[in-house]
Amino acid sequence: MVRTIELFSGTGGLALGLHRAGFIPVVLLERDEKSCYNINANISNGNSELTGWKVNQTDVRDVMFTDYGTDIQFVTGGPPCQPFSIGGKHRSNSDSRDMFPEAVRAVRELKPQGFIFENVRGLLRQSFNEYFNYILLQLSHPEVTARDSMDWFSHYKLLKEYHKSKADKSLEYSVVYKLLNAADYGVAQQRQRVVIVGFRSDLNINWSFPIKTHSREALLYAKYGDKSYWDEHKIAKKHRTEASSMEVKLTQVVDKSVLGERWQTVRDAIGELPDPCKNDTHGYTNHEYRGGAKSYAGHSGSVLDEPSKTIKAGVHGVPGGENTITLDDGSLRYYTVRESARIQAFPDSFAFHGSWTESMRQIGNAVPVKLASAIGESIIAQMNRNGVGYAKN
Repeated sequence: MVRTIELFSGTGGLALGLHRAGFIPVVLLERDEKSCYNINANISNGNSELTGWKVNQTDVRDVMFTDYGTDIQFVTGGPPCQPFSIGGKHRSNSDSRDMFPEAVRAVRELKPQGFIFENVRGLLRQSFNEYFNYILLQLSHPEVTARDSMDWFSHYKLLKEYHKSKADKSLEYSVVYKLLNAADYGVAQQRQRVVIVGFRSDLNINWSFPIKTHSREALLYAKYGDKSYWDEHKIAKKHRTEASSMEVKLTQVVDKSVLGERWQTVRDAIGELPDPCKNDTHGYTNHEYRGGAKSYAGHSGSVLDEPSKTIKAGVHGVPGGENTITLDDGSLRYYTVRESARIQAFPDSFAFHGSWTESMRQIGNAVPVKLASAIGESIIAQMNRNGVGYAKN
């Protein structure tokens, strides 16, 4: 088992997925009181997947990471990352909203075997290109710190020079990143996130991101090739969507054996749940109906027979209609908390203890559990191949 510290844990999606893969969180650090309460409530209620978990509600800027031991093998988390202006005062390095410096500090202090950090796809926007490269260089060389009064851009230049130099680099990490779509790993949702993974260079681990296990093409084949999808769900012909000419071509020219598993759909994720409109939850927690959803231009719900739109932390007025669903009869309603949790791959045993609005915020900010598991399993498999032990460094 791999001992970890999780930063910015939120309600625990990343930690739960990694735990399933074999990572053991020594502590989860989170500033938000309600997120901490939710995890602790699940621990107190005996959720077996969270056995032994400890949560510390704190600002990571106040944490001495080595207080949790010197045998932490991985640092994980999703640092909040607010927009940065290259054309501004170039003070993003000291901006209180940017927590990547704290992630780097955790790596510097703990010297772990590796780290996993997740963030929104917006981090890859062209306007953030320099700052993102700066983040990667800091993680590659965490001991090369900024000098007094040095702004982030000057520090970035220093890191670039150091990276190119032949100097003996005492603490160095091999860092890779990739934009992943959760749907490609069995999550019933199109959710694109940047994942950054690093291994300490002395371990000589050559890791790459896990290959996709699920595909859109396989879903199209199941719908319009052998039509097994509709048969599986017993969908009447009048409710079956029609394929475009391009989609029909895809089902005809591909070899089904190379498609992998099909993308999971909203219907796959929530289809057997009771209808919340009938106010009978049948023992499912967090499955209460919430009315008031409306459809208008640019604000339509997710459809049942595709992966969901990205579940977002917002509620009313979320752009694009995320967090709502269009049913077979054309009506629109909000996802229940349980439905949203399933789409984020949380197990039904994981309860949410706040209001609908608060629960949706926590779910929308989470990492899909299945995606985290896929990454974690791949990392542990590579560590096993390299003979990297899970004992003290």
